[in-house]
This record gives sequence, structure tokens and C-alpha cells, in this order.
Amino acid sequence: MAANAKTSRKAARYAVPVAVFGVAAGAIAMVPAFANTGGPDLPAVTAQQLIEKVAASDVQQLSGSAKISTDLGLPKLATGLLGGSGIAGGSADPEDKIAQLANGTHTFRVAADGPDRQKLTFLDGKDEYSLIHNGDDVWGYDSKSNEVFHEKNADGVKGGTEHKTADRLAASPQEMAQEVLKAAGPTTEISVGDTAQVAGRNAYQLVLKPKASGSTVASVKIAVDAKNGVPLRVQLLSTEGGKPIVDAGFTKVDFAKPAADSFAFTPPKGAKVNEGGAGGHGKGEHGLGALDSIPGLSGLTGGAGGKGETKVLGEGWASIARIETGAQKNLKDLENDKNAPKEAKQFLDALGDKVSGKFGEGRVFKTRLVNALITDDGKVYVGAVTKDALVKAADANK
Repeated sequence: MAANAKTSRKAARYAVPVAVFGVAAGAIAMVPAFANTGGPDLPAVTAQQLIEKVAASDVQQLSGSAKISTDLGLPKLATGLLGGSGIAGGSADPEDKIAQLANGTHTFRVAADGPDRQKLTFLDGKDEYSLIHNGDDVWGYDSKSNEVFHEKNADGVKGGTEHKTADRLAASPQEMAQEVLKAAGPTTEISVGDTAQVAGRNAYQLVLKPKASGSTVASVKIAVDAKNGVPLRVQLLSTEGGKPIVDAGFTKVDFAKPAADSFAFTPPKGAKVNEGGAGGHGKGEHGLGALDSIPGLSGLTGGAGGKGETKVLGEGWASIARIETGAQKNLKDLENDKNAPKEAKQFLDALGDKVSGKFGEGRVFKTRLVNALITDDGKVYVGAVTKDALVKAADANK
């Protein structure tokens, strides 16, 4: 299964990217608009047979369109830190584009021809952004700014690793499904749900649910093409109910070989070309680096990156990361500082409830999926778990 999963991930590396608050893994959800009609009559299968069908799928060629919607319930400040909800304009850097997918609804054209050729075009608004992987080259083009991003690695490998840009991008429905299935273990209940029709294709639905309480995730649903085993849609539902947190899936798909010129790209005349792959962007080692740009908050994250010491508590869906930020001051100091800049005060306002326990005091930054407890003594507890679970973990690991 591992080899097939690797091939599948390579084949669709640039299909439908999604970013989830900097720390959340790919988690996608079902939207009725993706289903043309419901419940086709298909032969019965077991969960194990369906997992094997996904693992055995060798489809590497496709084209079509896709949609992703994300509703994390982020505070406005957090949305700003992630780059806002817009897609077009300002930068050709793929990492910047992916960060903007943390909010709102976005549509794409996609194409893939094996592990070395993929193309994704964002179709939001009048401006377009295209991301092309063709052999040794990765190109990003933003029509609004007329800027081009270029990264080149001979044979797609440098120093034993794949494209740095590829490593920064999130996944297609295929890769998301593979990652979810790989992560599913003894903490997960797996079953087969109702059949569905996605992008005109008959599909089974694999349903994964946390066995233990405390997770913000109610279930993950993976719609699997009944004929070729390709995941067409991956779904995540919240324990809070309401519409899905994030949904991604094909709205139209064709498994024929795309035309070779679909992946050709030449920088437009007059476009500014920026070469990438030079050691990353320094945006923070533990997802809190963006806070350093807010006046008065650098001390809360220990300066540029802090200690960055992380320990994982628990397992499976209830996993919590405890981060030692090495903070030079605490939230209470900031709250009582009458001379603190307004940006710092806005950050405090964006945080949720004040909480206390054996660990001391702190505040909870809340979204529909990922929650984070920031304690007064400079620790951060973060995971796809409830506020109560964070407080319990902080008490047990003070």
C-alpha cells in the first residue's frame, strides 16, 4: 500500500491544494453541490475492500475542475495573518497562494499526467493564478501582478528530497485520502457509508470516526470512484454540526490523457521572474512566527521562532502538541500594559475565553477545527481537540 500511496501522491501533487490554519492537516468535507444525484445502486463492499481499492488505484492521468470551501470560523485577525480570503493578486509565490485558501470558496481547473506533469489554475475573479509542474520545472504565474515564480530541481530531486515547493503545498483529494487512511489507526472507527454520485461518477463513501471523545472532528468521509478507486471528494464534519469545516472535490473529471501542451509555460513578456527554492521563507518554525510581526507580541513567541521545543501528547484524533515558546513575557503582562500597541490589544481581543487550572491562567484561540491554549508562562497547547481537552492536557503536563 505504501508504494501505491507514494505514486498516487506524486501523480496529483498540484491538484486541489488546501491550507488549514498553519497547523491542521488536510481535512475535507462533503457539500451537496458536489453530488449530481444521490445513492446509486452499487455492489456491497467492506471497508477493508474499499481501502484496498484506493491503495491499488494506479490512475495518473486526469483533467477537470474542482472546488474547495473552507469555514474554520477564524477570527478576523487570524484571517489577516494568513493572507486574507482573496486568491488573485500580489504574489506568484505558491506558498502565499496556498495560505489564502484558509478561508472562503475557490474553484480550479486541474490536469495531471503522471508524477512529473501537473497543472492547477485558480479561477476566482477576473484574475488568474496558475501553478505548473513540468519535468524539472515548477512555475507559478499571477496575472494581476504579472509576476512569475520559478523553481528548478534536476530530475525532480535535490539532496534526496522532492521539490521544496511541492513539500510546501497541500494535497489533492487523492493525496488527502491517502494521508487520512495512513493516519487512521486503533483510535479510528472505519465503515462504509451511503453511495453517492460525484462529478458524474458513481462512488462509495468511506467513513472514518474518532473512537474517543475530545476531538473537534465528527467524521471524515472519502468518496471513492466505484470503477477506478480514485478518491473524488474527501469530507470533514465538525462535532459542532453546521456546514462542513472544509470541503474539496472534483466537480468535473476526465481520466483521459491531457494534451502535452497543457503543461507548457513561457513567462509572458515583461513579467518579473523570481527564482525559488533557496531555503524557504522563514515564516516561523511552529506556526506562531506571524505573531512576531505584530508590535508588542514578539516576546510572547520568544522572538524569531522561540525555542520551538515541541512534545506530542496523546495519540490519534486527540493528539495535542505542546510548544515551549520561550516567551519573554506573558499574556497578563500584555493585558495590563497601558502602553501596549493597539495591534497587540487586537490580538488579545481575537483570543477567546480566559481559562485557568492547575497550569495557571491563559487564553484559548478557537476555530471550528484547531484550538490553541496559550498559557501565561509561555506554553502553547494546540490540536484538533476541544477547549476542555486542552485545559486537561495543560493541567496534566504543567
